[in-house]
Order: sequence, then structure tokens, then C-alpha cells
Amino acid sequence: MSDLSVILDAACVVAGAGGLGYAKVRAPRVYWSLVGLPVTWGRFTLSYRSTMDVCGLTVQPSRFRAFVTRNVARREVLPVPPKIRRVRGTSTGLRVTLRLPAGLEPADLMAASERLRHAWGVHSVTIAETKPGYVQLRMTGYDVLRRVRMPRTARPEGLAVPVALREDGTAFVRDYRKVPMALTLGANSSGKSVYQRNLIKGLAELPVALVGIDCKRGVEQSAYAPRLSALVTTPDEAAALLDVLVAEMGERFDLLSGHGVSDMWDLPEELRPVPVVVLVDEVAELFLISSKKDEERRERIVTALIRLAQMARAVGIYLEVCGQRFGSELGRGATMLRAQLTGRVVHRVNDKQTAEMGLADVAPDAVMAAGLIPAERPGTAVAADSSGGWAKIRTPHTSRAEAATVCRRFAHLVPALPALAPFRPHVPVDAPVAGPSLVKPRLVTD
Repeated sequence: MSDLSVILDAACVVAGAGGLGYAKVRAPRVYWSLVGLPVTWGRFTLSYRSTMDVCGLTVQPSRFRAFVTRNVARREVLPVPPKIRRVRGTSTGLRVTLRLPAGLEPADLMAASERLRHAWGVHSVTIAETKPGYVQLRMTGYDVLRRVRMPRTARPEGLAVPVALREDGTAFVRDYRKVPMALTLGANSSGKSVYQRNLIKGLAELPVALVGIDCKRGVEQSAYAPRLSALVTTPDEAAALLDVLVAEMGERFDLLSGHGVSDMWDLPEELRPVPVVVLVDEVAELFLISSKKDEERRERIVTALIRLAQMARAVGIYLEVCGQRFGSELGRGATMLRAQLTGRVVHRVNDKQTAEMGLADVAPDAVMAAGLIPAERPGTAVAADSSGGWAKIRTPHTSRAEAATVCRRFAHLVPALPALAPFRPHVPVDAPVAGPSLVKPRLVTD
């Protein structure tokens, strides 16, 4: 009997170890919650002070504190690390709120994030400033970008769409009120189209007008026609549409001037025009010319895009520009337009120069990260903005059919904009499904 119990105990141990090994590979959230979180929490608690000291994240205490420690507590005066205010475990990692002592700034912790990652044995450590004097260490226990699962959080309000997952397990939100103009770069098969699908899928559910410019004869955006207020597929049509958008921008500025406000969102809701999001699929097609007679059209397009990028934010017209490469070699006006596009998302690129075009002027530290994106991870990108902060993100896979289905479901949200009516895409009516005949056959006799 004792031998049988020993065998059963050994079998249970082997089964438990095998189950944890399976969970580590196939269900990393479960493994992290059961094993990784307790181990990391304990390692962090026991080694916090020594780790901060070794990483140079401590400062000398104030004179009063040093006097009390030396003369009242009769202890040696030691450097002071950031004070822990809160430790909270999540399904993907650990969140630690720190109060910074005088002499430290968030940049000091950001510079030491790689050392902290190795010291506590986690996948990544990112630093986020929550308020003056407070930062949050966001430790991720495993690679959350290997299999993307968007967090189950409430949908953000306003013109904001969660489109990807950050490396720290939080959602990357495309907020047009905060970042009105954006540029997305990426090579073929890098996931740039999937990023745009997620964006269109989220925008389709909002009360906005979607305008598509797809000079690849509409092969990318024609499937979203039921939800588009306008769609053009050639450079000539794009020039005409952009002229209409510039005229619409002027009328909206007249409306703001008449009511004494400087932003569309300051108008009463009943007078507020509908927001417009312009989706440019391949921006290089708008710049390239094949003959000298196309130069006038190119100048019209470039001038209109620059005017929209500079001023249209106040009247609720936003640009979402995509391309494989976007630099000065496209011609006059390209660099000026790029400077107006605040948000930057760079997928895998074919050369370092393309990554520098998208990131060097807003977040130089992110250029190297963009150049290391592997080809076997489509959808992975580096997102940055003019604040200098950047993060690695990955979009969940969304098929073209899924995005098209959402566009058909919310086709009733297409707003009435008379200026865009000539560019409204033709939406074919679905053919009726063949069913059984309702006519009762009658026998014909001689």
C-alpha cells in the first residue's frame, strides 16, 4: 500500500509539473498568475533596496533625516531609494507606484529599465509618469506580443479607438483629439494593412465621416465602401476630393468665427459639424508623376494635404497617412507634410533610412527598435509621438472580411455631407439568396 501511495504522489508531481510546463507555453496568463507573479513579487520585495542602490537610483537623504537617523535611531545613514506607494499584480505583470525623492527624475529610471528587467527576471520594464513626483513601473512577466489579446477594458470616449496592444500589456489607443494627424510606415507584409483594418473597424462604429484615398484602384479600401462617405482611386480624383475638403475646412472656419470660438468642440452639439477622418492608403502615389503635365496636379495635391495637416485639426478634419516610404526624395513638400503628422507608427521596414524618416525627428531612441522588428512577427510596430515617448505595439489580426462586415453593419452611420456626395462610392445591393420555390406545380395532362 505504501508503494502505491508513493507512486501516486510521484505521478501527481509529474502531472503538476507537466501542466505548469504546458501552461507556460500555451496559457502564459495562467502560468504567470500561478507561478510567475508570486515569485516575481517576492524577488522584488526582497531585493528592491539593493537593486536600486546598484542601479544608481538612490540619493542622499535630507539633512534632517540624516540627523535623526544618526543621532536618534543610532543607525548608519544610507542612500534613499524611491518610496514604494503601491504594488499591484495583473494578469500580465506587476504595477509598482513609486514616489521619487528629490534629485531623481523619470528619465533616470527609464535609462535603468534594462538593468531592472534583468535584476527582477521579467520580460520588460517600462516607466510611465502618472503625476509630478510619481512614476509607475510596469513590469511584464512574459511576451504579451507573441499572441495578442486585447485587454477587456471600457471603450474610450470621444474619437478614440484601441487598435493594438502595447508591450506593457495596455491598449494602444488612437485618439484623434490628442494626436489629430498621423503617419504609418511599413514594408510589404509588415502588418500595415492590418493596422489600418483595425482602425477602420473601430472608426466604423463612431459617428464620423470616413474618406478613403486609395490610388491602387481601390483594392484595399473598396471593401469598406458601405461605411465610406467618399472614396477615390486615382490621383486625379484625389486632387478633386482634396480641393473639396479644403473648401469644407474654410466653411467650418467661417462657422467657428461666427460663433467666436477657436475649436469645433467648443460649439454647441447641435451646431457641431461631423468629424472627418481622411485615410490615405499609399501616400507616395499622390507625389509621383509620370510626365511633366502631371506636375500641376501634384502641386494641388501636396498643397491641399499640407493645408489640411496644418489647420484642419481645429475644424475636426483628421489625416491618417500610410505608406511604405516617405522622405524628401518624393519631392517638394514631402518633408513639410511629414513634420505636421504628429503621431508615428513604424512597422518592419526594409532599410534604416525609412525608420529614421518616421521616428528620428520625434523619438530618436526608437529608430533602433524599429530596425529590429523580425519578419515573422507581422503587425509589430513602434509607436511614437512628439512628446518623445515611444512603445512597441502589435495589432491583433483582423481579416479584410471582418472589417468589411463591420462596415456593412454600421452603414447607417454614414453622415449626410453634401460636399462629399459626388465621391460617395457605389455600394452594390446584395443579391437575394436562392430559396425554395413558392409556386405549386400543376400537372399538365393530355
